[in-house]
Amino acid sequence: MFQRMRYLGLAGGVLSVMLIGTTVGVGLANPAKESDRGRARKGRRNPWASIATPSTGPARAIGGYSGGCLQGAKSLPLDGDGYQVMHPGRRRYYGHPELVDFIEDLSKATYAEAGGVLLIGDLAQPRGGRASGGHASHQSGLDVDIWFWHPPKAAKRKLSTAEREQTRARSILNGRTGEIRQRWKGPVSTALRLAASDPRVTRIFVHPIIKRELCRVADGDRSWLRQIRPWYGHDDHFHVRLACPKDSPDCEPQDPTPGGDGCGEELAWWFDEQAQADRRKARKRYQKKVVSGPRWPAACEPVLAAN
Repeated sequence: MFQRMRYLGLAGGVLSVMLIGTTVGVGLANPAKESDRGRARKGRRNPWASIATPSTGPARAIGGYSGGCLQGAKSLPLDGDGYQVMHPGRRRYYGHPELVDFIEDLSKATYAEAGGVLLIGDLAQPRGGRASGGHASHQSGLDVDIWFWHPPKAAKRKLSTAEREQTRARSILNGRTGEIRQRWKGPVSTALRLAASDPRVTRIFVHPIIKRELCRVADGDRSWLRQIRPWYGHDDHFHVRLACPKDSPDCEPQDPTPGGDGCGEELAWWFDEQAQADRRKARKRYQKKVVSGPRWPAACEPVLAAN
């Protein structure tokens, strides 16, 4: 039995926490066992979520991260050196080949330097596009969520399918102290430094408290901190975003991150009491984007229609 915490925001530098229920065991509904009627309803609202296979053709990331699709996706094997894929029943382990290569490279590097294992959350659906619930992005095959936490048994053996479907990501933040839990400070710093130093990466989203801790402990070359971006949530996983690949002319890049390490005024805004109203407004805009983002571009129609 455990209590799951949701991090709502920051007030005066102290983390605001709400316990959202006590769960017996740990369980998630398995999307692979949905009824045919439920799938049909979802398919009418969002056709991308009902597609079970990638399209043919060369790999192409098309459109934007929050309004696009993926042609010729590559599936990430459910197990590899230093990683395991979680919740495979969601069918969100597809990506552009550069994303799959990045995950495999990062897992090997992290294991070699820090040991342990990376648990991989969502990449994209078989043809990208909008997923049902939880994401505005992850649409063009260039985003991946990687858990901070992992159960000790995951470092010793492959988790069973049932364990992967039922285990939830857990926050690594201490709600009372507003800090990263001591157990995870070293592994988190190592994984984020290695990921952010990869030239394929354009930004990584983490909770503001995690960014603050990295700013405090980083020494030597701090240039990689520029790619670490504070964002809402992201206390139980980090969200890696790759730049547009050279083989994808229809991919819409995101503006480059600002110069510097991002540890000054930009980070202080997240902890400023006087900015609470601004943060609430910004969060509402973001939540609206998650619920109803832009329609996919015309270049995605052939991907959607392909056999």
